[in-house]
Amino acid sequence: MLRHTDDSQLDSKSRRKQQDERRMRFRRAIESYTEQRQLHAELNDYADALVISSLRDSSASRRSAPPAH
Repeated sequence: MLRHTDDSQLDSKSRRKQQDERRMRFRRAIESYTEQRQLHAELNDYADALVISSLRDSSASRRSAPPAH
């Protein structure tokens, strides 16, 4: 009878371990997704800043260039 109880405890422990592993995989996936979204947002902000800077530079160079004949 003790052996049966030990087996059921092992099953319970292994089940709990599997559930913990599953929760950790899920948590890592959520963290990874969050980090990817944050990186994507930062890259978009950087790209937007580059476009604005480029437009500003080209506008300034057109104003300072002498008129073409």
